[in-house]
Parts: sequence; structure tokens; C-alpha cells
Amino acid sequence: MHADISFIGLFLQASVLVKLVMLTLLGLSIASWAVILQRRKLLTSARVRSAKFEDTFWSGVDLNRLYKELSVRGDNNGGLEAMFVAGFKEYSRLIKVNSKSPEAVMDGTSRAMRVSLSRELEKLENNLPLLATIGSTSPYIGLFGTVWGIMNSFIALGAVENATLAMVAPGIAEALIATAMGLFAAIPSVIAYNRFATQVEKLESAYANFMEEFSNILQRQAYSDKEAV
Repeated sequence: MHADISFIGLFLQASVLVKLVMLTLLGLSIASWAVILQRRKLLTSARVRSAKFEDTFWSGVDLNRLYKELSVRGDNNGGLEAMFVAGFKEYSRLIKVNSKSPEAVMDGTSRAMRVSLSRELEKLENNLPLLATIGSTSPYIGLFGTVWGIMNSFIALGAVENATLAMVAPGIAEALIATAMGLFAAIPSVIAYNRFATQVEKLESAYANFMEEFSNILQRQAYSDKEAV
């Protein structure tokens, strides 16, 4: 009777430990693709919203009116919008009580924007460590399943007098499937992690540049208000 060397057949014939390894790798692969799709959607949205907001901001729109429009949206703001709201809100509050001290006003405003920047980066980087972990550990999990499967195959082989290729092949095949599944889970995770990390870095740079430029605008306004007083 020939062994079933289809994927399902090899899985059913595998030892309990190798089955657990395969199921673990399947779960990790599903988790990685879920994260990949979710991160891709979020980062694409962040890039689009960032570009749209910068176009609006640099179009010469009145900052007070822009702040009021964004404040109505509340928690729906993200990225540059959230940083702008946080900075302008703190600036408006401080300038009323520290109009003669632009330095104090700008220190508080900068702190508020840095906190907002940190929160936005945390959102962008969420679950990226999971992709890195899956990408780095999946091959080793698969290799463990392969080593265990081949070890069992050779132990079984030593128990018979006349060994044939047909007797050895299914065991080795089931063991190698574990390695293949490990690579299948790891490769997309590593590629996605590197791509997303680069995108986050670019967004972080764009956010930081906007924060500096916006701070310069507010600083000029603060000194202008001081001279007017």
C-alpha cells in the first residue's frame, strides 16, 4: 500500500508534534497577512491625509478657521491634523497668559506637538514588531519540525531490515513541508516589515519637518504679538 504523499495526506500521517508545528506556522501566516493588510491600509491612508492636509495648510488658509474646522472632528484627526490641533490649541492657551514671554509659549507648544507626534508614530508602528517576530522565528519553528520529522523517519527506518525509498520518502516529505511552511510565513512578513518600516520613517520625517515649520510660524506670530503689546 502506497503512502499518500499529497499535502493533506502527509499532514495526517505526520506525528503530533509536527502537526502542531504546521498548525502554528499556519496561524502565524494568517496573523501576518492580517497585519500586512491592516498596516497597508493605515499607512496608505496616513500618506494621503498628510499630503491633503499640507496642501490645505500651505494654501494660505486662515489658521484659526482651520483649527475650528478640525476641532469639530475631535478624535477623527490623525497625523499632521492631530499635531496641528495639539500645537495650535496649546499656543492659543499659552499666548493669552504669556504674551510677553514668547519663549515660554513656544516651549509649551513644542511639547504639545512632540507628544502628539509620539502618539501618531505609535499608531503607525503598532503591530510592526509582530511582523518582525514572525519573520525571524518562523523559519526556526519550521526547521524544528523538519528535524523532528526526519529524526522520526530514521528511527523508523532503523527498525526494518530492508528499507526502500518508498518507505523513507513520505517521512522526509512531511518533515520538509514544515520548513516550507516556515518560509511561507516568514518571507512575506520580512518583506512587509521592511517596506512598512521605511514608510513609517518617511512619515516621521514629514511630521517632524511640519512640526518645525509650524513652530517657526507660531514663533513669528508670538513675537509679533509681544511687540503689539
